[in-house]
Amino acid sequence: MRILLVGAGGVGAAFCSIAARRDFFDSVVVADYSLASAERAAAAAGERFTAAQVDASSAESVAALAREHGVTHVMNAVDPRFVMPVFEGARAAGADYLDMAMSLSRPHPDAPYEKTGVKLGDEQFAVADAWAADGRLALVGIGVEPGLSDVFARYAADHLFSEIDELGTRDGANLAVEGYDFAPSFSIWTTIEECLNPPVVWAVDDSGQGAWHTTEPFSEPEVFDFPEGIGPVECVNVEHEEVLLMPRWIDCRRATFKYGLGNEFIEVLKTLHKLGLDRTEKVRVPSTGSGQAVEVSPRDVVAACLPNPAELGPLMTGKTCAGLWVTGRGKDGAPRSTYLYHVVDNEWSMAEYGHQCVVWQTAVNPVVALELLATGVWSGAGVLGPEAFDAVPFLELLTAYGSPWGIKEM
Repeated sequence: MRILLVGAGGVGAAFCSIAARRDFFDSVVVADYSLASAERAAAAAGERFTAAQVDASSAESVAALAREHGVTHVMNAVDPRFVMPVFEGARAAGADYLDMAMSLSRPHPDAPYEKTGVKLGDEQFAVADAWAADGRLALVGIGVEPGLSDVFARYAADHLFSEIDELGTRDGANLAVEGYDFAPSFSIWTTIEECLNPPVVWAVDDSGQGAWHTTEPFSEPEVFDFPEGIGPVECVNVEHEEVLLMPRWIDCRRATFKYGLGNEFIEVLKTLHKLGLDRTEKVRVPSTGSGQAVEVSPRDVVAACLPNPAELGPLMTGKTCAGLWVTGRGKDGAPRSTYLYHVVDNEWSMAEYGHQCVVWQTAVNPVVALELLATGVWSGAGVLGPEAFDAVPFLELLTAYGSPWGIKEM
């Protein structure tokens, strides 16, 4: 297996550190628009890793680099706005593809908080038949959320439940960053995208017909009690890929995603939206001196003003939890309510790998998936989510990586 990793930011660098300890692949080309970032990540990971420059906004650039190095798998570790060119570049090069976030959504033009417009992943699923005809696999949404949460859904359906009422992804943490009043632990560009878009919910009506609909951002707040000392956190509806993936492979009456953001974070996001600073379209900024006017994306400016999440690890304390709350009837027919979860302590991830817990938790899952593909335990063609594969080998291998998961009866 020869891997092209597109993106050498926090998650990409953590991917390299985790993969460096495994022997299932021959080489990894670490590529980024910033060659210096790619070189740092590659150098830290060892001799099987080399660095290259790539333009992730160009399918041609991705394809050319993949062909040059004869890669078999393209691993996408850049933010979601670049999903489609990396996805298309991998197919053009005849390589399999993995990502941790799917193609972007576009709200319904007339009823954004009731009806779906273009949904997350729609552009990728539209060409699923072409990928299958090529005999190539695009494994989409294989980070932690989406990713491990979707593996949990498959495991719950196969081994724990006979009927599922709700697949409810719940994400919470008790992380603090010393010296900062506001310092997101993950890409603010991606966080703005998923938190301010209309959240999607899957629901089956009384006639038995299932459909996706949307709600207001930050709707339906609930307090969820997270395990391993994190405790109660208020969670709200957020747009996320699990809701678009799980019902494609798993029978359930409802699918939701709720994120523990906190009131302060929500108010910051609402303010950014009110001021138009969440916009991705460039605005013209007049010169205040002798220089020329410039065009900038307000969201890119916000991201540039905040600390780099990849560099916050030494200042962070606490734990992050990703998991899936499943309700329904167990294999014995009795009502059951179970939370399947994965917790990472920042102190452990920093000491063991030198990466903060949120990016490490995201990065470990595609490494596990690639090892299963390399050994033939997982295989397939087309555009598939993690739910399309056997969950048991994944969870066993994740535990073997030194990062066990847990089950809590609610």
